[in-house]
Amino acid sequence: MLLSTESGSATDSAAQSASTSVRQKAGQKISLEVLPQIVQQGKRTASANSAKAAVTATIKPVKVGRKVVLEQLNGSSWKKVSTAKQEKSGRASFAAAVSKGGQPLTYRVTAQKYKGLKKVTSTSADTAQWLTPTFSDEFSGSTLNPVWSMRGQDYEPTSKRYCSKGDPSAVKVTGGALRLSVLKDKSRSGKCLAKSRKLKKKISYRVNGHIGSRDGFTFKYGVAAARVKMQKAQGQHASFWLQPVGENHPGSDGHEIDVIEYFGDKHPQGGLTSFIHWYKGKRLIKTGSWIKDSKSFLKNKKDGWSKNYHVFSVQWTPKSIIFRIDGKETWRTSARVSKTEQYLILSLLASDYEALEMKDSKLPQHMYVDWVRVWETPAS
Repeated sequence: MLLSTESGSATDSAAQSASTSVRQKAGQKISLEVLPQIVQQGKRTASANSAKAAVTATIKPVKVGRKVVLEQLNGSSWKKVSTAKQEKSGRASFAAAVSKGGQPLTYRVTAQKYKGLKKVTSTSADTAQWLTPTFSDEFSGSTLNPVWSMRGQDYEPTSKRYCSKGDPSAVKVTGGALRLSVLKDKSRSGKCLAKSRKLKKKISYRVNGHIGSRDGFTFKYGVAAARVKMQKAQGQHASFWLQPVGENHPGSDGHEIDVIEYFGDKHPQGGLTSFIHWYKGKRLIKTGSWIKDSKSFLKNKKDGWSKNYHVFSVQWTPKSIIFRIDGKETWRTSARVSKTEQYLILSLLASDYEALEMKDSKLPQHMYVDWVRVWETPAS
């Protein structure tokens, strides 16, 4: 296993301000944000250090199709790195190197002249904030690092998982990745009556891969990312999520943050969701939704969530929570922002309402996690 942790935050507030820039000129506003290494789509496991930094330009007014050029400072001159086109969100997204020879890199973007708008160049932003992650686990070797512990190891008759529980047999470090599984529980010979709102069905008892870092690593504010290849079948959901150290309960300053959930290939709504779970009084509220047009975040038509690895990340600040896939934003919210320490959770869970939709013969199912990283940032 390969794991590293650094005490404190990834950088100081001076470095933080250097990762963003905003400029207004000629009736236009152009902003630039440099993020950590959260872009790494691919078929196989890969070093987290080889992932690309995400660079995002936002230009107003929005002109879909406008060419935007990313440049890197090389000595005293600027060198073109790549080009992208502005999307209807107003953003143009890039993937770029985070360092050279261990030193941070500086970038700027230029929106080209377009339909009556003059060319406009941003001020610069650099990668200094993101050179060293606070936490990193690349799941090398064959043993799970003790920073992680098992979760939910009991059948709970009053929960949504009466027919499944967490178990170490569903957690394995192999081939440079963490494999989380849903398996038949070989210790149970009988069947379990799974229920949903509309159906009841007897299914095999299941064990889930379900781990968390509550006793080994927590953080408050920053970017958390996991490179994941999802399971194929519907009937369980893969998840990368955060929970407050004191857990999510009425009156809590923290909330459950579901960075990503995947409900299987060929799901009618695309299969991907992001949510925040919080309490209004004693009532649990779920804010978020299915990710719209989720296929637009795939690299090409041959790509797929269960075919290749993708980096799913959340940027958590005192004022907002922003969700991304391979550096491209899927959703943001400034409501119900957690104000307390959170820990990491990775899971493949078969809740009763979905497990009864899948035949036992389709077990086992697996998800794979190549690496997990956190870049903690100051609260200011």
